[in-house]
Formats: sequence, structure tokens, C-alpha cells
Amino acid sequence: MKRREFVRSVGLASLAGPLGRYRSLLGKTPSSPPPNIVFIMADDHASQAVGCYGGRLNRTPHIDRIAREGARFDRCFCTNGICAPSRAAILTGRYGHLNGVRDNARVFDGSQATFPKLLQAAGYETALLGKWHLESDPTGFDHWCVLPGQGDYYNPDLIEMGAKTRRPGYVTDILTDLAVDFIEARKSSPRPFLLMLHHKAPHRNWQPAIRHMALYDDAEIPEPPTLFDDYATRSRAAAEQEMTIRDHMTLESDLKLGPPPGRMDEDQKKAWEAVYGPKREAFRKAGLSGDALVRWKYRRYLQDYLGCVAAVDESVGRVLDGLDRTGLASRTLVIYTSDQGFFLGEHGWFDKRFMYEEALRMPLVMRLPGRIPAGSVRDEMLTNVDLAPTCLDAAGIKRPAAMQGRSFLPLAEARPVSGWPRSIFYHYCEYPAEHMVKRHYGVRTERYKLIRFYYDIDAWELYDLERDPRELRNVYADPAYTGVRRDLASELLRLQKLYGDSEELALHFVKADLKK
Repeated sequence: MKRREFVRSVGLASLAGPLGRYRSLLGKTPSSPPPNIVFIMADDHASQAVGCYGGRLNRTPHIDRIAREGARFDRCFCTNGICAPSRAAILTGRYGHLNGVRDNARVFDGSQATFPKLLQAAGYETALLGKWHLESDPTGFDHWCVLPGQGDYYNPDLIEMGAKTRRPGYVTDILTDLAVDFIEARKSSPRPFLLMLHHKAPHRNWQPAIRHMALYDDAEIPEPPTLFDDYATRSRAAAEQEMTIRDHMTLESDLKLGPPPGRMDEDQKKAWEAVYGPKREAFRKAGLSGDALVRWKYRRYLQDYLGCVAAVDESVGRVLDGLDRTGLASRTLVIYTSDQGFFLGEHGWFDKRFMYEEALRMPLVMRLPGRIPAGSVRDEMLTNVDLAPTCLDAAGIKRPAAMQGRSFLPLAEARPVSGWPRSIFYHYCEYPAEHMVKRHYGVRTERYKLIRFYYDIDAWELYDLERDPRELRNVYADPAYTGVRRDLASELLRLQKLYGDSEELALHFVKADLKK
């Protein structure tokens, strides 16, 4: 199906009775029409690379516009820092041990309740475009067009309602074209819609659009203070991972010293060679080694990573412009986030997975004119399981009891909220696997973080985030923190009970997997 044919099929969807179904679900007539929801999610977009979070690496004017015209959340965290578990948690409002997606190898059970399904049942038209990464076909969507697996940056395959096609061009631009066309087709529709636009970028191996390949060649890219971290006070989990820029980032693929991607056409390959060919020759002549090589790798990594982010930011701008052009902006909730954070050289790493701040924290900005005060900043702690209840709340739909998250819409709207949680729970389960990050779980409060590493390791780490924001000093064994350690252990047990999780349950899943 060609792009315009897809959009026309979307535009012909039945509009019969959508508001009636919405009123029926609510059990009353709403005082105002439910808002549209545009949910934009990047893949591995670190808060450090978002301008409105004070990042010094790049500019993101269009993402920043959402924050300027709405709210920025400074303490949004993921509950399991890899792609599939985060996406399942966002859809279901539940942790992975309950929704079934504890790691990237799981197949998502599409029969379970998700917030798109509930919006669809209430009369919303629902659409999903982009990265899915949950193995099973999407459910709860009237229209879907997704990337198989991780997808490709150039000339990607797309699966449209079950049929695979290949599209020429750059993946971020292609998905944005589809998103803008979808919005424009809704201009005169009385039916509210949910549009989930899930970008592949800036996922590894960071292939920028041709127009952005050299964007950061002359830019000043500051090194993180922990680029040469020696993990001196940490458990062996920090030293035994396989995600260092020094040893695990590949020259050929990650840093573009190899040939152009095979999916490129001849014109794209020529453009690639024009940019990366000279870099390849300069590298060979330089003969770098040791710390100098690490610094070169870091800079090359960030140039391509930030180049990918530039296209995502442009995409956000095009979506916002589409809402303005169609007159839909005033009644549309726009959310921008990422599936988790990412290490941009901090601790000498790339990738995510660890419960340390750079990977744990998700960027989150949202705008809803007339309801969310412009330029507001919130520091309450929330997680990705809170996103589903929030979207439902915006539509006036009650959160199902099975959802473990809580709507933060009242926070965004600056309404009084009592009893908001002051701690979050995290559990990472994918080991042994790519990057070899140990299994661990933990609790983060406003000041402290307690992490328990288990399975083939028996270790604890405790950080005072006020005194040690870069998490360099593990104070678990420090007598001065005995009381803090005891309180955090108690809070960790409380959260495990609250969410129905435990180390024993996790090991039960491991044993079940080994028997298969």
C-alpha cells in the first residue's frame, strides 16, 4: 500500500457513533469533547540530549516548544531500561512480570488490556506508526504501520496492517510523512484520535539522515566528567558489562569506518562516502590508541547520535505544524518521551540497562492548551507505567484496577494532589544477554538510590544523589549510612509487595525459562 493509499484508507474509517460510545463508557455526557492524543516516542533519546533539560550537547527547539507551551517533567523514570519491556509497560500500565515482557525476547500478549484498546472502545480512532518491537502484531489500533524488529534507517521495510512493503528514503522522515498525513485526514472528523508515532532513532547504530551526517563535524562536544570512570567503589557489575566505548563500540559499524549500509541506493551511498570517506582516511592516518582513541570514538559516536536526534526534533516540529495547520492543536494532548534514557559516554558507556541516572531517566514533555499551564516544570517522581493512566485520564476514562500506574495529569494541570509517591521501583532482568549487564532491582527516592544485583552476583550499591549526583561513591558499607540503608531496604520491600514482584519471583521465571 502506497503512502497516499494508506492515508485514504485511514480517512475512510467509519465515524458512526464514536461520541455515543464515548458517552456510554463514561456513563454521562462529557462537558467538552475528549482531546486528541499525539504520543511521540523516540528510542534511546537521553535527557542529556534535549535542550530544555539543560543539555549542552545540542539544540532541540521543537521538543523544547512542547515544554515551553506545556509542562516538563524532571523525574520521569523507566521501570526496566530496555526497549520491549518499556513499551509493554507504557501500553499496559503494568510492570513486566505482570504484562509478560520482562526482556527483549518476550512476545507481547496482545489480548491483554492496553490504553489504546480502552480509547478505541470509547470511540477513539487509534493509529500506530513506527517501531513496535513486541514480536506479536499490534492490537487496539484501527490502523498500524510498523517497522519489523528494530527496523532500518534507510529504505526501511514497513508492515502495514500485516503486509510488508519497502519504502525509499530515511525512516524518520517516512514515519513523519505518515503521521502528518494522518493528522491532516482528521481535520474535519468529529471522532477523537490517538496517534502513536514511535521513532527508531536515535537507536544504535546511529545513522543520520544525509542532511545531518556532517551537522556536528565542527561542533564543540564536551566530554562527560565520568568518561574515564574506573568503577572503584562499585560492585563488579559495573566492571563486567560489555558496553564501553573503549572496548565494545565497533569501528566498522558504530563509528562508520566500514562500507555504506547495504540498503542504501547508489545516490545515498555516494552521499555517505562524501562524508565518511574522509573521516575514514583521517582516522587511519592518525594512528590513535589508548585514551586518545577513546576520545575520538566518543566524539564520532556523539556526532552521529546527535545527527539522528536532529531528524527526530524536526519530526516533532512537523507534527506540531500539522496540528496548527489543521486547527487541531487547541484540542490535542501532545506527549514527547523516550522508551528509556541512554549513556552518552557517562561512565565510559553507551547503551542503557543499568539503574544509574542517565539510563533510568526518561525525557517527558507534554502540552494540552487550556489545561496544562505553559512553561511549568514538575519534579514529582513518576514512571512509564503512569503514562497509560494519564492518557486515559485525559480522555475522561477511569483507570482499570489492574493498571499499576497512576495518572499524573493533575500534576501537569497544577491541581492539588495528595499522597503522590515519593519513590520508584526498577527491575532489570535481561542477563546473560547482549551487553552483559547483571540482573538487578532497586528503589530510588528523592535523595537516595539502593540497587540489588543478583543471579550470578550478590551485591548491593547505595548512592546519596544529593552529595554524589554522578553516582561514583557506593556508600552501602559506610557506617554513616546505616539508618538510610535500613530505611531504603524497608521501602524496597514495600514496593516489591505493592507491585507483586520479588527476587524469588524473578528467579522462578529464570528456572522456567531454563526448562524450556
